[in-house]
Amino acid sequence: MWRIFEHRHVQRSISNLPDEILKRYEKWKDIVQVSGPEGLRLIRGFNDETLRGRWKGHRSSRLNQQYRVVYRIRKEEFLVLVVQVTPHDYRRK
Repeated sequence: MWRIFEHRHVQRSISNLPDEILKRYEKWKDIVQVSGPEGLRLIRGFNDETLRGRWKGHRSSRLNQQYRVVYRIRKEEFLVLVVQVTPHDYRRK
């Protein structure tokens, strides 16, 4: 069984999420707890992927067309660290 740790900024930001996104995030957490990050890769709707650039070492899962969960994995501890649940910004910076 995997554990999920949410950064304190995530705990504050999820209170402002739309209900649909909040339900999808809860479903995401259920899948991670039961089958780990590998379970997310089996479900195409989450479009789980490795990030590059300044987010190297992190992964991202899609909650819907706009919102993403950004997280890190610590396999030796069976721990998933959620860094952000945020609307994705498609603009290049």
